[in-house]
Amino acid sequence: MYSSDRPDPVRRRRRFDDHDDDDEPRPRPGRADTAALDLDGRAGHDPDTAEIPGGADRWSTWTGLPAVSRGPHPRPGWLVTDAGAVDHERGVLKTGKEADVHLVERGLPGHDGVLLAAKRYRDPAHRMFHRDAGYLEGRRVRRSRETRAMARRTALGRDLIAGQWATAEFAALARLHGAGAPVPYPVSVDGTEVLLEFLGTADGRAAPRLAALRPDPDELAALWRDLVDALGVFADLGWAHGDLSAYNVLVHRGRAVLIDLPQVVDVVGNPQGPEFLDRDVRRIGEWFVAHGLDPAAPADLLSDLRERSRIG
Repeated sequence: MYSSDRPDPVRRRRRFDDHDDDDEPRPRPGRADTAALDLDGRAGHDPDTAEIPGGADRWSTWTGLPAVSRGPHPRPGWLVTDAGAVDHERGVLKTGKEADVHLVERGLPGHDGVLLAAKRYRDPAHRMFHRDAGYLEGRRVRRSRETRAMARRTALGRDLIAGQWATAEFAALARLHGAGAPVPYPVSVDGTEVLLEFLGTADGRAAPRLAALRPDPDELAALWRDLVDALGVFADLGWAHGDLSAYNVLVHRGRAVLIDLPQVVDVVGNPQGPEFLDRDVRRIGEWFVAHGLDPAAPADLLSDLRERSRIG
């Protein structure tokens, strides 16, 4: 999923901001130009009707998305980008207060597809973004009207915040993946849906969470090294995970992979940034110490991360 050859640490400070608003009209999901339709097999099918081949649930959303909403380069070989590809819903992987994660199979009709995780944030009437005030400090939107609406939690503001969670998670994953952090490859973002690399087995069994495991001493040491390396990449970017625990770390093929990243925090731009960083290390450290890690290790890690984040 990611290379073991880490890039050099990224020292250039960059604020964590959502993508700027795109003033150009956005193509409708599933639409493609005539040439692409003819080449990829979507010709003769209306994407706005139920006439989708192979009993699929929808056309692939890839073709109708702007470049900024598609996964970063270099793109993995397993990524399906054909305009004629379709998506099959294969069940629910996880339900949560703010989003549900679904298993989706994407591929060309009549061919085996690739499994993806579709994280879908809840609509305004059903979501519970109860912690957004602290996480959103230090983020910016282009229009002052939108900033005021978000601050006042008006109906418009709540909708904007919901959209920011999906966009923020996609942007964070793209940046982290490019920097060499162990995170799922972000395939695309479309409204409140983020499509991600599926971490699990070919039959659709998701990789276990760290909290569900009882590693032996060697495995524990290896997983701690993975976490140290991963959080070091965050720190070099000036970021903290913001909600790190053993429940949002997956263990895939023996390696720790960080997930659930909509609340990534700029530790300098957010007034509460240092507190989020301290809490991340404390919570994940408590789990490791409870399973046999040297009790001094989390404090050593926090000291290093604060230095690399340049917050002292």
